[in-house]
Amino acid sequence: MSSAAVVDPARRAPQEGGLPACAVEVRGLTKVYRGSARIPGKRALDRVDLAIPRGSIFGLLGPNGAGKSTLINILAGLVIKTEGSVSIWGIDIDADPRGARAAIGVVTQELMFDMFFTPREHLDQQAGYYGVPKRERRTMEILARVELADKADAYARTLSGGMRRRLMVAKAMVHSPPVLVLDEPTAGVDVELRRHLWDMMRALNAAGTTILLTTHYLEEAETLCDRIAIIDDGKVVACDTTAELVRQVDDKRLIVVLEHPIAAVPESLTRLGLALMEPERLVLHYNPSRAAVGTVLDAIRAAGLTIRDVISEEADLEDIFLRLTAGDGKP
Repeated sequence: MSSAAVVDPARRAPQEGGLPACAVEVRGLTKVYRGSARIPGKRALDRVDLAIPRGSIFGLLGPNGAGKSTLINILAGLVIKTEGSVSIWGIDIDADPRGARAAIGVVTQELMFDMFFTPREHLDQQAGYYGVPKRERRTMEILARVELADKADAYARTLSGGMRRRLMVAKAMVHSPPVLVLDEPTAGVDVELRRHLWDMMRALNAAGTTILLTTHYLEEAETLCDRIAIIDDGKVVACDTTAELVRQVDDKRLIVVLEHPIAAVPESLTRLGLALMEPERLVLHYNPSRAAVGTVLDAIRAAGLTIRDVISEEADLEDIFLRLTAGDGKP
């Protein structure tokens, strides 16, 4: 690939202060894989609409086979869509596929590189694929950003698992893409490394990179992402800010710790929905918008029970994920 193939994505974007409002915009995206006499066809994506704001960390969640990988492969130019439109950094992938690919970097879940190359050699080779002239390459700067500068000349086979994942991120950054796709970046890693990778993602985002993150770890999405889309059976079943998605699950759990254990819940309390969690704990699942906790606590006291402590647990992203992807995909 010649150096002429390199496109400055910001110059190709709709001008809103020089930058596009959406880093990625998908409209009516459909992908149908043709079947055969023995293998039925599959509609992997079904009229998907998504708008990923510039500068965000955007989470894409869904069960296995939901269509996440197909969507990412379309963005990366590896899969041809059936219908719909896709633009990356304001560049339509049909009108200018080369320019669109220059605006995105993709970090796959699989570790794909030559174990006998050094990180410096990997980045130089990747920069060559994208036609980045040698004088414009930022190999050591990128390695420093992913904390691999001191390993620049070490063989990849000597790197730890976490270092190899960071090397994959570095390779995706050699052409300075404003959009970075991280596909299950923390799958199978330990807790310490996961937290380290989270810090790296936050640093990249703070430096101006828009991140599209796919993950099976709901805690990860809830911690990192500004907005989240949930995809199931090729369709987007939810898309909103993380906080708003959690608020949609109008459900809380109230745990009342009693001073003394009881063998059974008084009938007056079972009518209110209280159940025995442990001999000294009562539990109530309730909707904050439709239940008065004070009334419940008064009823417990009226039943002759002494309250030692009250614990309230909020709904989290896992609740809405399970509701939206269960059965027919409806809450």
